[in-house]
Amino acid sequence: MTNNEPKLTKKQIAIIETATELFAEKGYAGTSTNEIAHKASVSEGTIFKHFKSKKGLLMAIVSPMTMKLFAPMIKKDLDKVLDQEFEYFQDLVRAMIDNRKAFIQNNLPMLRILIQEIPFHPELKEQFIEYIGKDIFEKIGQIIKYYQDKGQLVEMDQKTIIRTIASSILSYIVARYVLLPEADWDSEEIETERIVQILENGLVPKN
Repeated sequence: MTNNEPKLTKKQIAIIETATELFAEKGYAGTSTNEIAHKASVSEGTIFKHFKSKKGLLMAIVSPMTMKLFAPMIKKDLDKVLDQEFEYFQDLVRAMIDNRKAFIQNNLPMLRILIQEIPFHPELKEQFIEYIGKDIFEKIGQIIKYYQDKGQLVEMDQKTIIRTIASSILSYIVARYVLLPEADWDSEEIETERIVQILENGLVPKN
């Protein structure tokens, strides 16, 4: 937080922390301001005084300031994988799955809110792309070209390949660790190898 940004009061901090917990657990639509106020030990009027509305509270949680703090964490963590040089494309995929799994487990409440609410709040999507997406996509595009030049990936539009890899990895991780953690999953190793095999079948050139 910069010197130009007002410091949060203890009550504001309590409201934001409680709302983050409840939004992550029950979703934005399933959480009432009355419930937030009760759990944060403040009046409902205090919430409206500081945040104007429930939507205002949501935007305070995932505000540009928060995204600016959160984005470097995501980039730095993902760079741990992207800055390595893997001989085979499949090893990169395994490393990315393991990396994203650890990151999501360590940042579950905020990520749960983003996953649940981005489809319904376009401004959240715009913030996410602005602070996280562009740099990462450019770096991944260079890596895709590296494996294409080695003959390990098909000659296909790089954006299409990125979307295919990202959707395969994220759909598994989000389902397993955020949306359906109690489902009857196989071991992480088996599930990871299935994703690698699916991507091999669609993206690796056939001899």
